[in-house]
Amino acid sequence: MSGLKFDKRELANLEYSLDREVLATDRRGGYMSTTIVGCNTRKYHGLMVAPINQSERTYVLLSSLDETIVQHDQSFNLALHRYEGAYEPRGHKYITDFEYTPTPTVTYRVGGVILKKELLWIHNRTQLMIRYTLVDAHSETTLRLRPLLAFRDKHSLSKANMEADGRAYPIPYGVKCRLYEGFPWLHMQLNKEEVEFIAAPDWYYNFEYRKELARGYEGHEDLLSTGYFEFNIKKGESVIFSAATDMMASPEAISTMYEESLARRTHKIDFLSCLEHSARQFVIRRPGNRTEVIAGYPWFGPFMEDTFMALPGLTLSQNHKEDCIDALDTAIRDFEESGLLEGRVLPPTADAPLWLFFTLQQLEGYISQKELWAKYGQTMKRVLEVYRRGFGEEVKMHDNGLIWASAERPLTWMGTMIDGQPLTPRRGYPVELQALWYNAVEYTLAVAKRQGDKAFVAEWKELSARIKASFLAKFWLEEEGYLADYVNYDEVNKFIRCNMAVAVGLDYTMLDDEKRVRVLQIIREHLLTPRGLRTLSPRNILYKSNYNEDQRSQDLASRNGSAWIWPLMFYVKAGYDIAGEKFAAEAVALLEAFDDELQTKCVGSISERFEGDPPHNPRGSVSHATSVAGLLYINMLNVKYAPKAPKRRACAKKAEGAVAEEKPKRKCVRKSVKK
Repeated sequence: MSGLKFDKRELANLEYSLDREVLATDRRGGYMSTTIVGCNTRKYHGLMVAPINQSERTYVLLSSLDETIVQHDQSFNLALHRYEGAYEPRGHKYITDFEYTPTPTVTYRVGGVILKKELLWIHNRTQLMIRYTLVDAHSETTLRLRPLLAFRDKHSLSKANMEADGRAYPIPYGVKCRLYEGFPWLHMQLNKEEVEFIAAPDWYYNFEYRKELARGYEGHEDLLSTGYFEFNIKKGESVIFSAATDMMASPEAISTMYEESLARRTHKIDFLSCLEHSARQFVIRRPGNRTEVIAGYPWFGPFMEDTFMALPGLTLSQNHKEDCIDALDTAIRDFEESGLLEGRVLPPTADAPLWLFFTLQQLEGYISQKELWAKYGQTMKRVLEVYRRGFGEEVKMHDNGLIWASAERPLTWMGTMIDGQPLTPRRGYPVELQALWYNAVEYTLAVAKRQGDKAFVAEWKELSARIKASFLAKFWLEEEGYLADYVNYDEVNKFIRCNMAVAVGLDYTMLDDEKRVRVLQIIREHLLTPRGLRTLSPRNILYKSNYNEDQRSQDLASRNGSAWIWPLMFYVKAGYDIAGEKFAAEAVALLEAFDDELQTKCVGSISERFEGDPPHNPRGSVSHATSVAGLLYINMLNVKYAPKAPKRRACAKKAEGAVAEEKPKRKCVRKSVKK
């Protein structure tokens, strides 16, 4: 198996190559991300995007590094940038190959010169390393490297200004730069002694990020170059560029760091190895003994609901129970510090703390139940108690045993706002909230009973039956054969949505097998796609399927038609619960359908959601925790329930077809920095 590969025809096609992104993280909040041809199309792209001063906010320090080959007094710029609709320079025309594993690698050919560039983002350090190897050349060759600096929050854009420090300060084997006070120094060094840095501070104007413009946001930026490195490179020679917040001691240290880090890289050669590598990128360790789950790259941070929903697939699928436990402990400390367990604050969504029990149920397969109860039993009981008592009047248990959720802001995962109003308010009793509540109560009772907590069992044992009876009376639609999406004092909402999948796919469900079968039939008929479950039936007048890239269009469709992967794992779980190994063929086919997605948007990862209708274009964040985790969780189910299912096939496929390349219209404008 050769891994993910891209041929020259694909790389030369900008409409193809600019839509495919690469991501590498340092496992502590920083990342490198750009397109496979090195052209940034988002303000979130950059070769070094990292937190500073132990903050959770991340900043673009090094936006890009432009390479130029000089031979016979002729310069060939290998960079690719977009300026107000035009591309200049157009270095992509020199690219002959791109490889993803073990690290993103681009090969250029300029006449008789072949140059290989290997990008390596170092784990547990804020450091980027790029190794340039002159594979072939027949004349004296010079390589010029020009860093383009931003030093700004990843959600903002840099504009030319007089406050930026355009100077480069000499350090051994390179220079250090810092555009503004309060930022760390960026140390740029090479493992080669015969290197000259030419100070030439310039602002480069109007870099255009087409993805931001398409989303309806500002998309033009000015970047500062303090100068450029220049050195001769011989055939067969490799030179390593290092950009780091810490200075490297020597050229030998740079070389050693690169070789040791590269040797530890896993090879992403098939579907599962790609997904497992992607999963590890979401789990980050911050100062202060914090382990968090990034909800999605490039713009999301940690979210409570996504953390608990994704943890089993991200960590336990690879037997990384320590990461799972550390992330749980961090979240529970946040519960304590925020006052959530006392009901003093509302949870981010009404069901977010209840997803904790889903994670604990999966964790029980990796640690003993006795250990789990000793470590988390008190937290489990406190979470249940705060729901019974209530987070004020907005989220609380009613006398019928069900959890009411109604507040000024939306309280479910579908609470997207449009023009200041919730798109899907779902006030009252949301179906997935009741399912998670019942599952939490039943699971805690089961563990408490086995661990001898008689007082808790005596206090809570009658509640389960009350919840179940109330739920069936309010939610089960006998004539239609499925569950209402939400119920309140005035409405029984009969929209066919993916939320009911949670109610049939948790370990403890309030539905008998006959009702579960009927719900699965409705899901299969209305919601199931090759890219997950739709959020709304296509037969509903509010259904939105394929849509534009602007934020409003995406928001309108995201909860009214887009397909999501995480509900699919509950559909698969229910299918196995009902049919056992007979369901394996469908489950395996659902998983295999995602093979092509590993090189459609973010190479080696899976997008947040997909359009509801074919061709099911990927949307949202290009690498999303619940999507990757959902597929890994489904694979865990396949291994558990159908161990003889076919092995996964390789993820690498050559994409076919090409579209016309965009043509440049105008060049950029440069302006020197005043000294």
